[in-house]
Amino acid sequence: MKEKSEMIDKEKIVDEKSEEVENIAASATNSDDNLVDDHSASKKANHSKESKKNKKDKSEEIIEKLNAELERRNDQYLRLQAEFDNYRKRTLKEKMELTKSAGESILVNILPVIDDFERALKAMDIATEVAPVKEGVDLIYKRFSDFVKNNGVKEIEAMEQELDTDLHEAITKIPAPVDELKGKVVDVIQKGYTLNDKVIRYAKVVIGE
Repeated sequence: MKEKSEMIDKEKIVDEKSEEVENIAASATNSDDNLVDDHSASKKANHSKESKKNKKDKSEEIIEKLNAELERRNDQYLRLQAEFDNYRKRTLKEKMELTKSAGESILVNILPVIDDFERALKAMDIATEVAPVKEGVDLIYKRFSDFVKNNGVKEIEAMEQELDTDLHEAITKIPAPVDELKGKVVDVIQKGYTLNDKVIRYAKVVIGE
């Protein structure tokens, strides 16, 4: 009986030891699992931080590029505005100079006509015959007419023409000398002229009825 009791006690001790070993192993396993979980969580946290940092770096890089592009475009706009302002001033100056030189050219070309008139007036003072004086005046008139034609001035045709309100200004009406002239110009009170096809003075006319 005594030996049997001792065997039971030994088995009980072995069972307790085995249970203790299993508890220690389980505790170790749980500890390892916890370590693995902690490591995984730490790794995820680090990955999240790195991802946020990368996104921030990319955002800052994009902002820098946009600022650089904005600065380039702004500089380009300012240069273009300055160039246009210079072009406008230069064009205005050239236009003013052209207007002055054009007026100067006309006056220079009309001076010889004035010289002819002065010579004609002196000749009239000592002339004994009318024919030479008339011939001189006719020459001056022709020279002046050629001058205005060369500068783009043309006389508006009016005599025996149909009334054209874009060219003629009817002053009055009179009975037409012939039926063919009814509604047409029968007399010109004042000649009209165009400058480069633009009317600068309407022809004042009389219309037949």
